[in-house]
Amino acid sequence: MKLFWCPQTRAVRALWMLEEMGIKFERVRIDIRDASKPRDPEFALASPMGKVPALADGEARLADTAAICLYLADRYPKTGLAPTADDPLRARYLWWMVFTPGVIEPAMSEKFAGTAPNRVRSGWGDFDLMIETFEKGLKPGPWILGEKFSAADVMLGSSAVFMRQFGMLPKNPSIEAYADRCLARPAYQRALKTEETAA
Repeated sequence: MKLFWCPQTRAVRALWMLEEMGIKFERVRIDIRDASKPRDPEFALASPMGKVPALADGEARLADTAAICLYLADRYPKTGLAPTADDPLRARYLWWMVFTPGVIEPAMSEKFAGTAPNRVRSGWGDFDLMIETFEKGLKPGPWILGEKFSAADVMLGSSAVFMRQFGMLPKNPSIEAYADRCLARPAYQRALKTEETAA
């Protein structure tokens, strides 16, 4: 298995996910900031848009962190990072798996750009609704599905950490405590260490 990644990008989520799983993989660094540098030919097959992270697992190739985390959790069910298809929690899990790319990131982009929000027009609502929904989803916790950590926490936890790191997270004890719980996970720390040493 190859993970195509670049430090200080969304690829840290895929690193964290793989660290949580404890499976062997090869990291292939892709300098997305300099397209003139040679790239592994498999990268173009895995990521048609030239974005990281991307993954090659045998004949399977895909990009985007949500897709990668969904794939890995289902492909390697013994890791226990996703409810099974017949588990009632599966529906909640799937919704939260796509909350980061479908709601958090568009709401953050809108806020950062200073675009006037429109809850009716935008599928993601707006930044305030996103935060309110995120906070409600964390009850009763400690994880988004309750007692059991899942791949959805990789997606959401990395988003909470990112928002706090860049001063976008409003004062919110519930989401801040969740970010702290995620950061305390040894697998996340290993992923961040990889980022630090590679930067």
